[in-house]
Amino acid sequence: MTTAAKHRISKEERKVIFASSLGTVFEWYDFYLYGSLAAVISKQFFSGVNETTAFIFALMAFAAGFAVRPFGALVFGRLGDLVGRKYTFLVTILIMGLSTFVVGLLPSYESIGIAAPVILVCLRLLQGLALGGEYGGAATYVAEHAPQNKRGAYTAWIQTTATLGLFLSLIVILVTRNITGPDFDTWGWRVPFLVSILLLGVSLWIRLSLSESPAFLKMKSEGTQSKAPIAESFGQWKNLKFVIIALFGLVVGQAVVWYTGQFYALFFLTKTLMVDAQTANLLIAASLIIATPFFVVFGSLSDKIGRKPIIMAGCLIAALTYFPIFKGLTHYANPALETAQQTSPIHVIADPATCTFQFDPIGKAKFLSSCDIAKGALVKAGISYENEIAPAGTVAMIKVGAKEVPSFEGAGLDKDTFKAKSKEFGDALKAATTEAGYPTKADPNHIDHAMVLILLVLLVVYVTMVYGPIAAMLVEFFPTRIRYTSMSLPYHIGNGWFGGFLPTVSFALVAWKGDIYFGLWYPICFALMTFVIGMIFVKETSHVDIHSSSVGLDQVR
Repeated sequence: MTTAAKHRISKEERKVIFASSLGTVFEWYDFYLYGSLAAVISKQFFSGVNETTAFIFALMAFAAGFAVRPFGALVFGRLGDLVGRKYTFLVTILIMGLSTFVVGLLPSYESIGIAAPVILVCLRLLQGLALGGEYGGAATYVAEHAPQNKRGAYTAWIQTTATLGLFLSLIVILVTRNITGPDFDTWGWRVPFLVSILLLGVSLWIRLSLSESPAFLKMKSEGTQSKAPIAESFGQWKNLKFVIIALFGLVVGQAVVWYTGQFYALFFLTKTLMVDAQTANLLIAASLIIATPFFVVFGSLSDKIGRKPIIMAGCLIAALTYFPIFKGLTHYANPALETAQQTSPIHVIADPATCTFQFDPIGKAKFLSSCDIAKGALVKAGISYENEIAPAGTVAMIKVGAKEVPSFEGAGLDKDTFKAKSKEFGDALKAATTEAGYPTKADPNHIDHAMVLILLVLLVVYVTMVYGPIAAMLVEFFPTRIRYTSMSLPYHIGNGWFGGFLPTVSFALVAWKGDIYFGLWYPICFALMTFVIGMIFVKETSHVDIHSSSVGLDQVR
């Protein structure tokens, strides 16, 4: 009997795989709501600090959910290898759904003070733990049902769930915005979170109908289960080295390409190019609709030509083309900004010793030097600038064409005086930049929607190249007895830490350098790192037979 015939998937198994993927869509929907509404949430729960710090703080709270994902991978990965895949599905979806629902009920900072952001961060941590246990289980579950020659194609459906979940969250937000109108920022933003209770009910019903993985049941009947999957996965070098290779030679590059294409692109459109939120969300949603089928295309292609060539090509092409693509977004989404930057370049003339790296992960730092105040104002307006060195002790100045706008030293000023000085400085800067042709927002009549969409689709296609085959490849890296645990940790370190912190780090890099494109060096460097390490150390895995408790690592050595 051939391998393909031996593992041919039945109609019932197809139904089970579809149900698993659909449940994961709902879970990603819950998780992405926060990312899509970060700007609104910063006003609701972090209003105790200045606006720029509040937004960074909100992004950090979003990233906190990603930060704990590796710990969720350990907890639920161990549970999945010991107890079974199905049980983890029920637990993770319940935690995720209830946490999201409670966010919709949570009082704002104005109502309960510091307790509001503290509770919000706790809920984000619970969501991150749940998601940390979800992906490894879903990918393992689907792969262990799929025939060997279609493993890439079937697991690619799991890869579509993150994009579909993001798409679903954007659609619900857009519909709610249209219904609630001006009340959206006041109370309408809560509706998408509250709706998740309905999705939770559907997801639980779907998960309860699933049967356990045949590979896990076979391993259990043979008595070959690992008694300590965490110790076996990470405490033995023969296994740990493959975890490290999977992390740096596959997942890190995949993570930064994914988050650049689906999160940083939206951030860049709304915060840097100042495209209105509804237009930006519609463009992102349209790009997802067009490009999402390519997850399955590249997953299926990986069954024929291998996983490694596709993932490596995606990392390399993305790294080489990010700068022209994002400059193209500026050209087609906000041409007035591009023209102003070319005709009226802005310079910040300051003593370098007074300029700091404005990365504030806990929202408590105060950037009060004249240099920091000047740079912060420009970054908030989405304006690039060049740095010029001034003599020590000089108060920073912004030069806009022939005009000079002096900044001010904020240290030692009382709150009212600082506020008055900030307004005076802001008004002067706005007048100077407006006169120089810098727009306060993207003109809807001058946005080339078709070209912006093409560029966004291209970014998502890169995502499908690196992400479509990754689940099959990670499953094939590790044997059944430690598969759930071993693959989950590198996946969630890569996506949770390297990917999840991308928006925050890129924002801080732009504020530091002054170039609106400088944040792209973060994904470019890591994508290139993965390409080099992957080409040297990663071996092809599409030939591996995963239906045994002892194979996996040995077959890719």
